[in-house]
Amino acid sequence: MNTVRLHVNGREISAEAEPRTHLGDFLRDELRLTGTHLGCEHGVCGACTVLIDGQPVRSCITFAVACEGRDVTTVEGYDDDRLMQLLRAAFTRHHALQCGFCTPGMLATARDIVLRLPQADEARVRLELAGNLCRCTGYQGIVNAVLDVLQQQRDEPDAEVLRLRENLRSAPEAGPRPRVVARAEAADAVASAQVQAPSASVGIPVTTSAIGAAHQMVGQAPASAPAASPSAGASAGAKPKGNQIEAAFDVPFPLDDVWRFMGDLPAVASCLPGASIESQEGDKVKGRIAVKFGPMAAAFAGAARLERNDATKEAVLRGAGQDTLSQSRAQGDIAYRLEGISADNTRVHVDMVYSLQGPLAQFSRSGLVKDFVRRMVADFGRQVTVRMRGGDGATEPPRPIPMARMVWELLWGRLRSLFGARR
Repeated sequence: MNTVRLHVNGREISAEAEPRTHLGDFLRDELRLTGTHLGCEHGVCGACTVLIDGQPVRSCITFAVACEGRDVTTVEGYDDDRLMQLLRAAFTRHHALQCGFCTPGMLATARDIVLRLPQADEARVRLELAGNLCRCTGYQGIVNAVLDVLQQQRDEPDAEVLRLRENLRSAPEAGPRPRVVARAEAADAVASAQVQAPSASVGIPVTTSAIGAAHQMVGQAPASAPAASPSAGASAGAKPKGNQIEAAFDVPFPLDDVWRFMGDLPAVASCLPGASIESQEGDKVKGRIAVKFGPMAAAFAGAARLERNDATKEAVLRGAGQDTLSQSRAQGDIAYRLEGISADNTRVHVDMVYSLQGPLAQFSRSGLVKDFVRRMVADFGRQVTVRMRGGDGATEPPRPIPMARMVWELLWGRLRSLFGARR
C-alpha cells in the first residue's frame, strides 16, 4: 500500500492505495465521491472524466498514486466554479441530460471546450464531445448547451471565465504528468471510439483521437489510422474478439459429399435467406446479406475468404461488412468442422465469433440473439439438405432474414417452457 496525498475538491486528502488502484476506484471507494461514474473502465465512454489541475482526464485509466500532489475536481466540487455554474444552467435549459450517468463526464469535457475553443462551431463541438458516450439524449441537447455557453461568452464575456481561460493559456508544466495505464483490452476498446490529439493535460484527455489514445496508453507513438473498409477483416489471420456461439446440425449425406458442398460458396449462400454473392475469385468472395427486424432493415456489403483443410475436414470463413444506411460494421469468423456419424450421415459443428460496431451493436449481446442465431443455423442446415437432395432455389430473389418472426417464435417458446415448468 502507498500513501496518496492530493487535493480533492479543495480539501487535502491523505489515504492508502495500492499502486494498481485507478483514480476512479480511489475516488469512489476510498473517498465515497460516487458522482464519478465508472462505465466501460477502458477509457472509452468518458463517464469517469474528472478534472486534474483543471483539465479533463479519464479517471478509470489513471493511477491514483500518479496524481500525488495534484488538484482533482469531481462533480461534487463544481459549485464554486463559475463556468460550471453556466454549463449546469445551460444543460437544464436545453434538456441535456436524462438518466444523468454520462453527465459528470460531459460537464468536464464541456468546460474544457468552452475554455480552450472559444470560437468552436457545432461541428467542432460534436468532434470534441465524441469521446463521451450517451445512451439517452441523442446528443443534440448537450451540443446546444455547449454552444449556448460559447455564444454567451462571445456576446458578454464573464470576467471569471476570462480569468480561467487566461490561466489555461499561461499555466506552466507542473512537474511530471501522472502515468496513464490502461487495462489489458484498452487498445482494442479505444479503437472503436472517436475522440482528438493529446493536449497538455495529464492522463488521457477526452479530446483525443481514439487511435492516438490507444497508442499513448501502450507507450507507442500515435500513427495515422487507415480508413475502415468492408473487407478489412477478410484477410485477417487472427481469430477476432467478440460474441461466440456454438451450434451444430446434421445432414443425411456422406462426409465427403457434404465437405464438397460446403466448399461451393454460391451454393452455401443460397441456403441462407438474404445472402447473395456478387463476385468470386478463388477462395475470396464479395457479396451482401440483408437482415430485417420489424421496421428496421440492414444490408451488410462486404467480403470474405474461405480457408479449408481437406485432411481434417475443417474450415473457417473470415469476413467483414458494413451497412451503408446505419454505418454499422460487422466482422467475424464462421468455423465449421465435419464429423461422420454414420456412412450416410454427417454432423456439421459450427463455431461463430462475431462483433458488431455502430447503432446495431445493441442487438448483438442478449441471450435471445444467441438463440436466434442457433435457430438460423438449424434452418441453414435444413436448406443444405434440400439443396443436396436436388432442390434448386437459385432462381428465387434473396429475401431478408425475417428476424422479427423468428425472435417472436423464440420468445413464445420461452414463455411456454416457463409456464409449462411451473405447472
